[in-house]
Order: sequence, then structure tokens, then C-alpha cells
Amino acid sequence: MSWAEKAADRSPAVRRTRSRSMQQASLILDAAHRLVLQKGDAFTTQELVKEAGVALQTFYRYFASKDQLLLAVFAEMIAAGCVRSVEDARDLPDPIARLRHYVTSTLRSLDAEGDDKAMARFIVSTHWRLQQNFPEEMAEAVRPFAALLLGEIRKGMAAGELRPADPERAAWFINELVRSVYHHYAYAQQPPATLPDDLWAFCLSALGGSPA
Repeated sequence: MSWAEKAADRSPAVRRTRSRSMQQASLILDAAHRLVLQKGDAFTTQELVKEAGVALQTFYRYFASKDQLLLAVFAEMIAAGCVRSVEDARDLPDPIARLRHYVTSTLRSLDAEGDDKAMARFIVSTHWRLQQNFPEEMAEAVRPFAALLLGEIRKGMAAGELRPADPERAAWFINELVRSVYHHYAYAQQPPATLPDDLWAFCLSALGGSPA
């Protein structure tokens, strides 16, 4: 289910107004995305409802707080990024190439400008505050990237190219490592040019793969 669907399901009148509820929840989420790109998480609830064109009570029908809305925006950004990564890697020839793409493209996005840069800074600045308040929901929000990694790790093992002792744990560690490096450099003026490839070499070695 999308976050719009999850939010709509919280409405008491969902059975008779599901279509309208979905539309309103989507309006709120779309408005939040736009404001995040403009202001990060520094917008007010009043600014949000004005941007979305809904009443304040409509907002609270779907989201108990602004933080819950930001959690939804965060989760949708992660999910959308994973979808883009899969589409971009669709024509790569093998699981190792796709795995490398997932790791390196995440860090190369740090060089982007405009909306991509704003999105990166929102993710970093908001992550740990949301983690404190919604640990289970945040674990679920970042799980799609780890799932991408795990799928390719298992395919690499089946091909005899990777040899991690525990593929699930390896995917979790790589997910955490990529995120930590991403967070560290999100506000840097210019990350080292070799950073994505250096991190990939480290991950490949940890997975028991060969640089060749």
C-alpha cells in the first residue's frame, strides 16, 4: 500500500468515501513534497494546508502530527528512489553490476543540484529525529533498499560470485554503511570523486567478491 492509501484507511468514513479520502491524502502528500523541496522540514502545518488546499481538520483526519506526515514523505522518497534505481539498472548484465549500481548511484546523487540536493538534505536532517519517535516505521521505510541489495546478493551467490556468511546480515550492513556515508557527505561542498567506487570496492570485498 502507498502512504496515501495507508493514510486514507485511517479515516472513519473510509468505506463510503474512500475515493475522496485517497484524493485528499494525495493532495496533502503532494503539497508536503513541494514544501520539503522549498523549505526542508521547516514549513508549518498552516502552510501545508494552504498549499494542499484543504482544511486543517482534513489534515488531522489522516495524520496525527506533522512528524507523521514527514515520515510518510520520507518513506515515499526512499521507495521512489528504489524504483528509479531498479529501472536504471534494468539492462545491466548481471547481479554484481546491478548491486554496484545500487551502491554507487546513491552516493553519486550527492553531486546533484536542485530538487535532488534538497531531497538529500531533507532525508539527512529529518532522519534521526524521526528515528527517535518512530523507530519501527523508520525501519520499514528504509527496508526497500536493503531488499534490493539482498536480492542481488542472493543472485550473486547463486552464480558463485559472492560468498557472504549471512546474506541478510550483509545486506543490512551495506544498507547502513551506504546511508552513513550518504549522511556524512550530504552537506559537504564536494565529496571525493572516488567515493562511490571506493565504497563499492569495500562492499564487494566484504561480500567475498572479486574485483575482476
